[in-house]
Amino acid sequence: MNNLAQKPAVRVGALMAALLAACVAFQLNASMLSPALVTMAKELNTDDATIGLSQTMFFTAAALFSLFLPRLSDIIGRKRVLLGMLVLMTIGTVVAALATNVEMLFVGRIIQGVTGPVVPVTLLMLRNEITEPKRYGTMMGIITAVNGGIAGIDALAGGWLVSNHGFRSVFWTMAVVAVLAIVFVLLWAPESRPSKGTKMDWWGVLPLVVSIGSLLTFLNFLGTVDESNWYIIWALPVVGIISFVVFWILESNLAAPLVPPRYLKQRSSWALLVTTLLTMTGVFAVVNGLVASIAQNPDAGFGKGADFTSLAFLMPYAVAGWIVGPFAGRLAPTFGYLNVMRVGMAGTIVGTVVMAFVGVHSLPVLIVTTVLLGITYAGIGNIMLNGLGIVLSPKDNPGFLPGLNAGAFNLGAGLSFAILPAVQVLFTVTNDPTSTTGYSAGMLAGAIISLAGFAMSFLIPAPKDAEVSAPVATK
Repeated sequence: MNNLAQKPAVRVGALMAALLAACVAFQLNASMLSPALVTMAKELNTDDATIGLSQTMFFTAAALFSLFLPRLSDIIGRKRVLLGMLVLMTIGTVVAALATNVEMLFVGRIIQGVTGPVVPVTLLMLRNEITEPKRYGTMMGIITAVNGGIAGIDALAGGWLVSNHGFRSVFWTMAVVAVLAIVFVLLWAPESRPSKGTKMDWWGVLPLVVSIGSLLTFLNFLGTVDESNWYIIWALPVVGIISFVVFWILESNLAAPLVPPRYLKQRSSWALLVTTLLTMTGVFAVVNGLVASIAQNPDAGFGKGADFTSLAFLMPYAVAGWIVGPFAGRLAPTFGYLNVMRVGMAGTIVGTVVMAFVGVHSLPVLIVTTVLLGITYAGIGNIMLNGLGIVLSPKDNPGFLPGLNAGAFNLGAGLSFAILPAVQVLFTVTNDPTSTTGYSAGMLAGAIISLAGFAMSFLIPAPKDAEVSAPVATK
């Protein structure tokens, strides 16, 4: 008898409500601001690149906290860690709402980034309650679909709020939702501590966070190197490499390491992490950055407002993912997680290429290809990558791979905003404000990176325990 049969339906329904509320609260931090970025730059007297940096800071913090909070939740309690993240999210949101300058905004966004591993922690809580593959796949699809946007309501509401009440109203809305999520989790989410009694490897956390943080900061600020700061910027990768060597030595000699080296050497770990990183880098800023920008660009683009951008692009993208996600999750145990994922990845690459060559010149084509990416990435690829992080994780350390995979998601999102807009600026024709060459180049760069992720996916082993095998015919 599976775990679902042992739990009353009300308990499972209440659990889903609590987990969805937590994921919704996190997703607002990631996607609700997309239509507000241009307005934020104006109201805080800065430029688009600096405001984009606030997004990068959020995803950088999310990536770093994702490295160790899922493992900590295995030890001290998943519900306790989830509540802690939601409380800090609320604090960071209030700081950002009250920001009087861009520096204060940065602080708020960094605090919000603590919530980076919300989705993997909620999926771990779900799998602890529901183990039947098809039922878990469906509910996993529902929860993970939130990652692509909350049925477009977040983007639509964000566009409307910023157009009518300024960007601060967006943050206050986030704060209200975060408080509601705290209440739901307190009331309905059960506690689980599969690694109770295990000592947390804080010695491993420190060099790992320093290593990843240094390397990501180097990539984020690479374009700002000049004679006054080159030695500081170029010291970062050295610090990152040294810190990782220290981390590897420590982990090889500890009885209960944060990241057991023997697991990290397995293809089920490193191939998945690289695939997630490449896929997210290639996709995220295409829709949330380049498409939103060209839609509002009055010269090279279509000159639309933030509210129209949300309604015509970000909302359909999210709705498509929301609808398709549960079906993708349901199909994965039968047709294979990897097979379903590759269908989504291939569709994403094709959609991005069409967008780069045709969509930048045609508003209807840009809308259609954005919806296609909602189906193929938000509704399929994203769901499968999240799910694989759970079902491929070792049973004696369940928070290990989901934590690193969440870090790869957030790292990829930050890199996406650092790389793709930079490519767009690099290829922009400065003496022709109507040229779309920069946007096309940025999108094609995303497609190439996604193609590399697609190739890497063939190294990921199938999660046999999470898939339903066809019964063997008997004579």
